Amino acid sequence: MREIETWLIKETVKDLFLKANYFAGEDLVCKLKEAKEKEESPIGKSVLEKIILNAEIAARERIAICQDTGMAVLFVELGQDVHIVGGDFNEAINAGIREAYNEGYLRKSVVNDPLFDRKNTGDNTPAVIHIEIVKGDRIKLIAVPKGFGSENMSAVKMLTPAEGIKGIKGFVLETVMRAGPNPCPPVIVGVGIGGTMEKAALLAKKALTRSLDRRHPDERYAKLENEILELINSSGIGPGGLGGRTTALAVNIEYFPTHIAGLPVAVNISCHAYRHAEATI
Repeated sequence: MREIETWLIKETVKDLFLKANYFAGEDLVCKLKEAKEKEESPIGKSVLEKIILNAEIAARERIAICQDTGMAVLFVELGQDVHIVGGDFNEAINAGIREAYNEGYLRKSVVNDPLFDRKNTGDNTPAVIHIEIVKGDRIKLIAVPKGFGSENMSAVKMLTPAEGIKGIKGFVLETVMRAGPNPCPPVIVGVGIGGTMEKAALLAKKALTRSLDRRHPDERYAKLENEILELINSSGIGPGGLGGRTTALAVNIEYFPTHIAGLPVAVNISCHAYRHAEATI
């Protein structure tokens, strides 16, 4: 049994959300630079240049990559041999987010009631927290500030098994085409396949935390990722929705066993900022 103090959880969460909002990952910057070199559209190439410049300025000046600093989503892999001490686990997470958004001058975008009151909570809490119990005595935290220009373009569909690969390709492409310029392309497309309706959605969101230089370890799914990416980039939407071949930088798929009668599929799109950061304590 290993004890972990809530103050350490709070400080780690704070640092992660600041880092995620300020710094574009090396894998993202590399993909953007590769895309710029390959992009055939002059306007598309210019948009990509501005996106890269924006990421460089954000990192240098420690300012937000995007004005929409997102709703705080946190994936937690909680070791079963960890004992949380010194306070409430969920409150420690929300306290870290509260401090990050206040001290980092990040926009607070959360309302307390989704339908009636819609009053801003003033500190970007509460967070959406997904906890998975795993072996070991460590806690892995993945912070995802999810902007809603891209989140609003999400979709879930309950396909039948007979629709198979063709149905999945068609649904993902349809979702991206319907999104058009709204999620600020070039985008990263997270796809969740299997489980139930809510599990597929969670898989799609988790898929967006994978490094862009990693394909799925199962070669069949890796092949499907590449095939869908090619279809998306043939759509002509392009950077900023202004035309070109760089509509998406990657398609990341995650899957889970499902019922014999179903084929749930979810699509969660990330804008080009692709913000996430992780740490293990």
